[in-house]
Amino acid sequence: MGNTVWNDKKKFIWILSILLLSAFLLTSSISYRVAHDSLSEQIEENTLPLTSDNIYSEIQQDLLRPIFISSLMAQDTFVRDWTLDEEQDPEKLIRYLREIQGKYDTVTSFFISEKSRNYYHSTGILKQIQDTEPDDAWYFRVRSLPESELYEINIDPDSADSSRTVVYVNYKVFDFEGNFIGVTGVGLAVDKVKKLVELYQKRYNRHVFFVDREGKVTLNGGSFTGSQTLQGTPGLDKLATRILTSPSASLSYVRDGKTVYINSRLVPEFKWYLIVEQEEVASERKLLTTFWGNLLISLLVTIGILLIANLTLGRYQRKLEHMASTDKLTGAANRQIFEEYFDKALIEASENQTSVSIVLLDIDNFKRVNDNYGHSIGDLVIKTVTNILRNQLREHDVVCRWGGEEFLLLLPNIELSHGGDIAERIRDTIAKRKIRVNEYELSVTVSLGVAEYKPNETPAEMINRVDVALYQAKECGRDRVVLSQ
Repeated sequence: MGNTVWNDKKKFIWILSILLLSAFLLTSSISYRVAHDSLSEQIEENTLPLTSDNIYSEIQQDLLRPIFISSLMAQDTFVRDWTLDEEQDPEKLIRYLREIQGKYDTVTSFFISEKSRNYYHSTGILKQIQDTEPDDAWYFRVRSLPESELYEINIDPDSADSSRTVVYVNYKVFDFEGNFIGVTGVGLAVDKVKKLVELYQKRYNRHVFFVDREGKVTLNGGSFTGSQTLQGTPGLDKLATRILTSPSASLSYVRDGKTVYINSRLVPEFKWYLIVEQEEVASERKLLTTFWGNLLISLLVTIGILLIANLTLGRYQRKLEHMASTDKLTGAANRQIFEEYFDKALIEASENQTSVSIVLLDIDNFKRVNDNYGHSIGDLVIKTVTNILRNQLREHDVVCRWGGEEFLLLLPNIELSHGGDIAERIRDTIAKRKIRVNEYELSVTVSLGVAEYKPNETPAEMINRVDVALYQAKECGRDRVVLSQ
């Protein structure tokens, strides 16, 4: 019975552990997921788009200004009149270009005439544009733009200083009747543009870069570490099509184990996409740290609960085991637990080649005690007999209340004759004991049967033999011991 209760207890503890840990894990996971999704949604739908809007507004002030300047130059009456007047006195146009460059702080200003193919620069006439020269292909590309497209932005080496890279705004020029007469524009140093991008990054604590409609990175800050194309950037390669086919998008991908949120929007004046990136923020890492902290606390709470449950169950288990194995009146072993003691003693006796004896004891004429003095006195007599039995036996001997006034004694490693001596001593001690209760004084006697275990005998057969011996003691006048041979 003890093993069964212990196994049930272990099973209960395991089930309770699994339920508690599962509940804590599920609750913490749901809380983390809800908080993480809410934060991600806030970044994707509000924070990052707002930042992108602010950067776009600054781009309109900083980077779209050259487009506006080029537009003014293309529509300037002086430029068109000078060109239509057979390009007389080139110094006038060169001075004009120099004034534009100085006034608007550009690194270059230029005009190419369709008629003469002269490349007019703020420093003079640089060269003649040739349709066979690869470096001049940009001019013919701009000239061939659809009517709806008036300008193109490209990044090339400076025509006047090949060591410098320039962001050119090439604007088509038409005469007063709408005929194409050349290309004008200004240029910004790429380094200066990169500084603007880095300024945006520093101001908003985001990564900022531009890509063209094919996904090629056109402008980026110095801290840019990605590939030169969206399609070649791990994580972004799967999002490239969505970015390049939508005027704006809010997306996310994983890079180096961290979530990266991006917002893209088409800058129509540049025909480039502005990409603003934000890596997993500290609050997200804090969420993850909180999640693991919650799990650790949950584990500690679970351990605490299990310790309390184990102690409580242990206390109740011991109480239940005591109730299940002990006679309530006397505290002696009851009939159910005696069978376990008996089986264990027989196994040990078989292994060690020793003897086992049992004694069956019955209080003589116990019904008269109850009838004459009442059941409370009868209970007192039974408890007194129990105490005498304990005092007369060894610590490892077992006293079992077998029935109402019957007791069965288990005596390991005791032969029949020795068992008879112990039984006789018990009989004599009980007979001499006077029980005083209020005005009553009474004494009782007991009859005892003794039996020793025989090889191949079942426990039931042995108990039956000792019961017969007890019956003989009763038949022979009571207050005596009979041995079962």
